[in-house]
Amino acid sequence: MTKEEAKALKKASKQKIKVDFERTDAWTRFRLRFLTFTFLKKAVWYIFRLVLLLGISYVILYPFVAKIFGSFMSPKDLVDVEVKLIPKYPTLDIYKYIIEENRYWEAFTNTFILSFACAVIETFICSVVGYGFAKFKFKGNTAMFMCVMLSMIIPHKTLTLSYTMLFKDFNIWGIHFSSSPVNLINTYWPFVILCFGGLFFKNGLYIFMMRQFYKGVPDELEEAAYIDGSGVFKTFIRIILPLSVPMMITVFVFSFSWQWTDTFYSGLFFTNQGNYLMPDMIQKIPPSLVDTNFVAQGLYNSCITNTNGLLVILPLVIIYCFLQRYIIQGIERSGIVG
Repeated sequence: MTKEEAKALKKASKQKIKVDFERTDAWTRFRLRFLTFTFLKKAVWYIFRLVLLLGISYVILYPFVAKIFGSFMSPKDLVDVEVKLIPKYPTLDIYKYIIEENRYWEAFTNTFILSFACAVIETFICSVVGYGFAKFKFKGNTAMFMCVMLSMIIPHKTLTLSYTMLFKDFNIWGIHFSSSPVNLINTYWPFVILCFGGLFFKNGLYIFMMRQFYKGVPDELEEAAYIDGSGVFKTFIRIILPLSVPMMITVFVFSFSWQWTDTFYSGLFFTNQGNYLMPDMIQKIPPSLVDTNFVAQGLYNSCITNTNGLLVILPLVIIYCFLQRYIIQGIERSGIVG
């Protein structure tokens, strides 16, 4: 029997089975389709996955849902035994007094300026450094990249004394800018200098991500640009950077988010109360919401603290909603998954 005859016979048998299946009664069709071991195995596996995902979702989402509903609680709801999660007397007093008395907009403005500036500088510097490690072969390339990777595992607290002494009496190789050392503490300059030097928070991770992305860019693109007369810098600006927009957006969002909620560097370089940032307002309780005669004041303070946290992360949630597609693309192309 030839292959053509075998295929024709197989096709005819399938058509016959299909015709016989259509001629059977409804119960027989139901039994053949649903009351089989294969179908039961798929159904059990589907139900198991569904229950597992629902359980994981509940564990992850319930604390956020509880904090959101708790931010609308009034003092009456906290002493009402019937109120478990959803407030019976919802109010916006917590949001109102946090924004007014905790100086929310001042903290928002200061944190946004600092986070945006650091994110922009880090994104560009890490792109340049990552491109150099990925596309240029020079002596010591591997050793220098290993140093970058090691910077990712150094505890930040071990750098506290070094950074404090460096920026308290700042100079470059012993050359002072004036007759006395310059004190850069309580200014934005330590953040700017560390960002330009590629030594700031998580810069080792950003350089690694950009390097992995650039290693996937075909060398033929650069070679074609060099043949057309473009230099290295012109090729990088006009060809490589437009290709790396999703990766750069990912690095920008990571850098912005970590700086937005940073307490280590902010507490290290800002020692006075003049630089009021988002993390500084999390534990603050507005005076108008404090009542020494209220029996559930401690529980009410927890609701206020949770609301402070929600207002702090709200801008990050909005940014993620708009840039989610680019973040996912950047992570996929960076090679750090799988």
